[in-house]
Amino acid sequence: MAPPKSARRITKGVSLKVHGGSVTAVLGRNGMGKTTLIRSIIGFNPPRKWKIYFKGVDITTTPAYKIARMGIGLVPQGRRIFPSLSVRENLEIAMRMREKKDGDSGSLEKLFSLFPRLKERINHRASQLSGGEQQMLATGRALMANPLCLLMDEPTEGLAPLIVRELGLLIEELKEQGL
Repeated sequence: MAPPKSARRITKGVSLKVHGGSVTAVLGRNGMGKTTLIRSIIGFNPPRKWKIYFKGVDITTTPAYKIARMGIGLVPQGRRIFPSLSVRENLEIAMRMREKKDGDSGSLEKLFSLFPRLKERINHRASQLSGGEQQMLATGRALMANPLCLLMDEPTEGLAPLIVRELGLLIEELKEQGL
């Protein structure tokens, strides 16, 4: 389904380049096209007139699942976890979807070193988690795919200031690891 005309207009003329090991933020008021941009990059709403390249490859018309397998992870706005599944099951879904890469280090233990609270809640249903824990789960699920690039749409939405700070520290740590 094509994005509405207003969504296409919002992203007209966008040009950005992101280098590995860097953090890039797109800021703006509601309705300015941040989510539309992310949805275009991940393949949910491919643009009609402009191109998207990842690692030098044109991915503009590539299906979202193939884009994910190429190494772009997504933490969607609103978390989009599976509430009836356990923390473990949410993470295992992502593990099944990923392709092994050279130096592949995606594992539950590595994830639990980043999010020890998820290890404590491993058998709880996702619906039983706090908002901060759900954000950890959504981020952890994206990381289980062992991405080269991580897109986060409104990652701090609805979180307490302490959790926002912890998420900032996590992003810094991931950056240092080359993500």
